[in-house]
Amino acid sequence: MSERNKHIVILGNGISGVTCARYIRKYNGQVSITVVSGESVYFYSRTALMYVYMGHMKWEHTKPYEDWFWEKNRINLSKAWVSQVAFDTKELVLEEGSRMPYDVLVLATGSKPAAYGWEGQDLPGVQGLYSLQDLALLEQNTRSAKHAVIVGGGLIGVELAEMLRSRAIPVTMLVREPHFWGNVLPREEGELIGSHIKQHGVDLRLNTELEQVIPGEGGRVSSIKTKAGEIIPCDFVGLTVGVEPNIQFLRTDAGDGGALEMGRGILVNAYFETSIPDVYAVGDCAEFREAPSPERKKIEQVWYTGRMHGETLGTNLGKSQRRPYQPGHWFNSAKFFDLEYQVYGSVPNGQEEGLETFYWQHEKDPVAMRMIYRAGTRVLVGIHAIGWRLDHVFFDDAISKGWTAEQVLESLEEASFNSEFYRHSCESVRKAFTKQTGLTVSRSRRSWVQWVFGN
Repeated sequence: MSERNKHIVILGNGISGVTCARYIRKYNGQVSITVVSGESVYFYSRTALMYVYMGHMKWEHTKPYEDWFWEKNRINLSKAWVSQVAFDTKELVLEEGSRMPYDVLVLATGSKPAAYGWEGQDLPGVQGLYSLQDLALLEQNTRSAKHAVIVGGGLIGVELAEMLRSRAIPVTMLVREPHFWGNVLPREEGELIGSHIKQHGVDLRLNTELEQVIPGEGGRVSSIKTKAGEIIPCDFVGLTVGVEPNIQFLRTDAGDGGALEMGRGILVNAYFETSIPDVYAVGDCAEFREAPSPERKKIEQVWYTGRMHGETLGTNLGKSQRRPYQPGHWFNSAKFFDLEYQVYGSVPNGQEEGLETFYWQHEKDPVAMRMIYRAGTRVLVGIHAIGWRLDHVFFDDAISKGWTAEQVLESLEEASFNSEFYRHSCESVRKAFTKQTGLTVSRSRRSWVQWVFGN
């Protein structure tokens, strides 16, 4: 088959699918590309949905590309829900009954809100928050809400809390761990962020789990019951206990072309190849058979990793090459209301053998830093920062080159974006490190550029 006649279909128009389409077209002007999504015609910034609800943005502001971009780049957009993939005949079966043939298929179906079989979780007034349809439902469900309960304390839970508080809706948040985001954060960071969330008017309940959602008149949610037996009246429940790969429709029938191998997600290798020839998977729905590196997980449900998935596969398909996915060191960032958080490298939520930790927290402000380094050598493994903007390139380079904790602290001014901040805190961090470890550290006269290039 000639390149001109080859049809590449990408199922999903999130960051992974759209980036894949863009990079295929960047390197190949011949193939036909179709992006299929039932959620929306145009790609939009999923992280911007909260700002639409809060009135800071309009829907059209969330689209990174003008509507003419797609036609100009000859990327066809199809708004359709897919009920099944017939792998044996290489066709998508659309819900309205027609079929769409493909030569190469990229599955970029994203995530969906997770739920754990709670009684009443499907009642009116109970929902998750992920898609454009979820945002529309949220508008409807909270139009006259008097009290909301959010189940789960991750990043989506905090976003939803901020959205609801922007409309002065009272919020109770249930977190099963003894501190906020306990499956990710060490205790000190979790307590610091939890305190900040409370200061924004959220009734944060720790060590508290949902037992049941209770209906009222008309069958709509009227309250919830915790596992401790407490009844909390509410007329809205947000389920934000995480997301899971959106692949359920693929489990129904793999056709005669062979089964699509799946675990929690669609199983792929380092080239995003699935168990079926000419079928690939990227983004939230993909599960690596082997994690890309020790500090990374087999399923990466983060915006920037989705972009990297799409770029790697799109480049491979566009250039007809096989370059493995090489994501580099883990990093992530988030905001808890107005409190910023960053992580670079590996920072476990508890003590691990062979690693040591240094933690510093400002005596008054919600600002903190944690460094994880190897015992003995003190080579940097990872770093947390709360309320402190750090330079990604600096720490990616520091971890790659095996910098010690002392080297990082000596150049801490160079690593910080906050010129107004480090003037009065970097020295405090160094003094705290000396007090904790007995090692004297002073500011280096060398700039970061001199450190990097050895001048």
